[in-house]
Amino acid sequence: MRETANQFVSQGWDVTVVTIADESWERDFGLDHTLSERVDPRVRIVKLPLVREDLETDIRKFSEDRALRPTQWTAAYRKKGMKEFPEPIYGGWKADLEKAVERIHRERPADLTVATCVPYVNMAAALHLWETHKVPYAIDFRDGWSVDVIDGGEAFTADSPSGVWERKVLSQALSLWLVNDPIAEWYRERHPDLADRVHVVRNGYDEDSVPARTRVPDADAGLTFGHLGVVTSPPRILKAVLDGWRIARERDPLVARSRLEIRGQIGSGATREANAHIELIRQAQARGEAVSFGGPAPKAELADIFASWDVLLLMIMGGKYMTSGKVYEYAATGLPVMSAHAVEHDATTVMTGHPLWTGAFGFGEEALAAAYSGAAKLAVEASDEDRAAARAHAAQYARAAQLGPAVRRLIRQVVPAPEGDGSSGTPSTAPGTHEVEDLSV
Repeated sequence: MRETANQFVSQGWDVTVVTIADESWERDFGLDHTLSERVDPRVRIVKLPLVREDLETDIRKFSEDRALRPTQWTAAYRKKGMKEFPEPIYGGWKADLEKAVERIHRERPADLTVATCVPYVNMAAALHLWETHKVPYAIDFRDGWSVDVIDGGEAFTADSPSGVWERKVLSQALSLWLVNDPIAEWYRERHPDLADRVHVVRNGYDEDSVPARTRVPDADAGLTFGHLGVVTSPPRILKAVLDGWRIARERDPLVARSRLEIRGQIGSGATREANAHIELIRQAQARGEAVSFGGPAPKAELADIFASWDVLLLMIMGGKYMTSGKVYEYAATGLPVMSAHAVEHDATTVMTGHPLWTGAFGFGEEALAAAYSGAAKLAVEASDEDRAAARAHAAQYARAAQLGPAVRRLIRQVVPAPEGDGSSGTPSTAPGTHEVEDLSV
């Protein structure tokens, strides 16, 4: 999202980003302000006072009904959110989002709206500006809505409330951005009349997030295996990964001298770092298995973190419809990558051809134990040429290389370049000044 905004600014556009208040982000997943530091200063940011009441943990602020009947209160809260838009919790934001974009459009008439999901209710605000002011819009869908990216198949039917809304929104959109080819193909088949609007725009990686060089592994001292990313997979997956680690340490002297570091977000809201995943890590620590958890990692520190590791553990759930936000950075580090995910997975598509990849073998403990040993061997035997080839393989996924062409293509749809002019076209609005506004709606 940051790269999208910055790309539009670089093309001369006046960009206003609508988001929620910092306090709301903190309540949900937390904030990494090192990401904000690289937002182009010309981007105007409007922060709405929208909150998830279900994430409130101060019981002094609970209603009597929530305090006495929390399960029933939660069910009623989710049902209420579905009244305006078929998305539990976030559906209740629809009216406020529409009022916000209406006010912004009155102040600075918009030439284009880009709605990024999730939540999917963001699409309702884009549709509102189209229906009321004919402002064209694009949907940055990422994982899509009607496809179940975890288990595969259909998330909801075409005639369901969600299906009707999805069709309504997509039918008027200029362009649909999906995060990988399997999801894009799903939408082309589900909406064949919109197939030419569907484009794959992968997440990619920020080049300043990967180290310029990697350290030389010290086999005698042992290696450092590292996992970086949000841990949202079912606990059984983490258990398999830790069990495979234990078995590898029992059989492989090099792995036995090594350690496994886990960094990133574990859980959200009140369950952050208070869930089954943390318990599994603590149990491994208690058994003396050289496993540690270092908490979330600021974006600005990623290059240094990668530079301190010898092998990367790519632990992700899902199948062919799932990629990963981190697989691109992993591929670009020049480090060996050990996969802990399904064999048929879009991360496999990204990693195929990478010279320092172990391959994917699923979640069997024995297969994972062998993968740890294989990755350790890759780490100590990899040459400088191997590491350079790994970085070259990943270069196609640099974030600017992914988002730049997509933004320019979208701009041409809104402001066609004059005949014979190779420029991408820009709107008549002047570049914005950097400002952040807390907007009451």
